[in-house]
Amino acid sequence: MRPGRRLHIPVALVAGAVLALGSVAPAGADEPETDQLWIAAPYDLVLPTADADGSATANTVEVKLGHDNTHNSVTGGRLTVDASELAGVAEVSWPSTCAPAADTLTATCDFGSLDGAPYVSVAEIGLRAAAGAPADATGTLHFTAAADSSFGPLTGYPTDTRIRLGDGPDLGVSQLPYRTGVKPGTDLTQPIRLTNHGNRTADRTLLTLFASHGLAFSQRFGNCTYLDADPVSNQSGTTAVCVLDEPVVPGQVYDLSAAGAVRATSAALYERFDYSADQFTDEAYEQALAGRPFVQGTGADLTAAPVPAAATRSAAPAEPDLNLDDNYRATQITATNKADLIALASDITSAAPGDTVTARIGVKNRGPAWVASLGAGASVATLDVRIPEGTTVTGKPDACYETGTNSYTCRTPILLWEKARSTFAFTLRVDRLVEGGAKGSVATLNDDPELRISAFDPRLANNTAEFTVSGN
Repeated sequence: MRPGRRLHIPVALVAGAVLALGSVAPAGADEPETDQLWIAAPYDLVLPTADADGSATANTVEVKLGHDNTHNSVTGGRLTVDASELAGVAEVSWPSTCAPAADTLTATCDFGSLDGAPYVSVAEIGLRAAAGAPADATGTLHFTAAADSSFGPLTGYPTDTRIRLGDGPDLGVSQLPYRTGVKPGTDLTQPIRLTNHGNRTADRTLLTLFASHGLAFSQRFGNCTYLDADPVSNQSGTTAVCVLDEPVVPGQVYDLSAAGAVRATSAALYERFDYSADQFTDEAYEQALAGRPFVQGTGADLTAAPVPAAATRSAAPAEPDLNLDDNYRATQITATNKADLIALASDITSAAPGDTVTARIGVKNRGPAWVASLGAGASVATLDVRIPEGTTVTGKPDACYETGTNSYTCRTPILLWEKARSTFAFTLRVDRLVEGGAKGSVATLNDDPELRISAFDPRLANNTAEFTVSGN
């Protein structure tokens, strides 16, 4: 979605897992179930070096824990953090949930239940560069975890975060929460915050936004250029590329809520909003546009409203961003809406033995919502296709595969626009005719765990269709 060199950069996570005590094979009637405990933390983090007076910009390492088996209740446990390698490199600030040892460089952090969410934040560890520590000084944070659960004790595999010092700006944007139950027509406020966590000023900022097809930007700013959603070019939403001329100084926070303001349209269902901030360069701007036909906005310019922040540090020539993990974020917006899928199939008449015919089957989305799996990348619909008796498949679509005698499964693309259809053409050789016509069928799998059609389709009865191969 996001154009440019960091299109797919998520928050980098390293994770380790071990199994609960018991068999690692799939649980049978007499076998215990298993679970996995995961530790998630940034793979690495660059801290800006301290100024001559010893002051330095702080940053945070957030540690999360999760487990796989929702049948298992994880009631609590302890995270152990070893920061001894950071002596002389960085100063550590422990949160109230952690109890530091006498050396203050190791700590244990108690946590409660991990149930109810894929990952639960258990500690936010503050770090700032030590006075006098040089750029490129390094150290490593080490994490281990143990938890109590209804299946028995769980122990996390050791996980590390590499810490390095450096000089430069460090732009980052805040994570927006996921939203559910949004009604079509609702105006959404999204409080995006832009911060410079580094020790050098970013003179200009390149802000890139993506709103999927079921979302519409509330304003078209004059300092932004826009590429609208287009089913023909497979542009699944509107992309905005904006240039902010305000210098972003170290410690400064800007409110970009206006940039995140969108409306849920009548097509909204499973929506996605992506946003990123980078230092502006001509090269980065051209990469973001990628030669595509963007159109300049005609409204007032987007301005970033400053929020009270720390003292300004001196500007310097443009330097690489220290940490890229927080430059890009994405959130999901789920609307309360419906999409009526209908199975498609056409009869084949006037066939004769030896003929080659084409059976066209598929699915149509009658709306009002479009359906898209922009996060997981799952097919909108998985189709079960049954080939008529007396025919042989001599050609099939690439998106279909054989699952049995005269049985195929076909998968649509990951998005299906409202009023659009996805079709598949099978080439059949007619070996013999069946009296009254040979029947084939197509049906959607309505409870596919990757994308449950039954969750949004109000009329499942029309998700099955039959077709007939017959003679004169």
